[in-house]
Amino acid sequence: MLDHIFLSVSDIARSIRFYEATLTPLGITARLDYDGKDGPPGHPDLKGFGANGRMFFWLREGVVEGRAVHVGFVANSKAEVDAAYAAAIQQGAVDNGRPGARLHYDPDYYAANVLDPDGYSLEFVYKKWQHTQ
Repeated sequence: MLDHIFLSVSDIARSIRFYEATLTPLGITARLDYDGKDGPPGHPDLKGFGANGRMFFWLREGVVEGRAVHVGFVANSKAEVDAAYAAAIQQGAVDNGRPGARLHYDPDYYAANVLDPDGYSLEFVYKKWQHTQ
């Protein structure tokens, strides 16, 4: 299980705006700024996103390697997938797979894919079998 990820971005302010809008439909609404000077020498400034008391997705200004990274975000419903996709597109993301079933994985795997402003691959995923009550 992952605890956190750091993603280097070319324009931190633009990326904060993009991810605030895109992650909100998924319930990822907590924001935290970490001042790198509070860490060991050379630690970057970080802009964090999270939910339920956990900060797990962090942005840092730096060298962008675009498609070198793919991040899948959990959605709690198909509607959340659709909303995150729409928000991302509205914020300038490039379509990389419209919302729908990903039959090559499973009939109950519903997802949408975009490329963020730096070209990183993002997926918003609802897997019905992970949300059975």
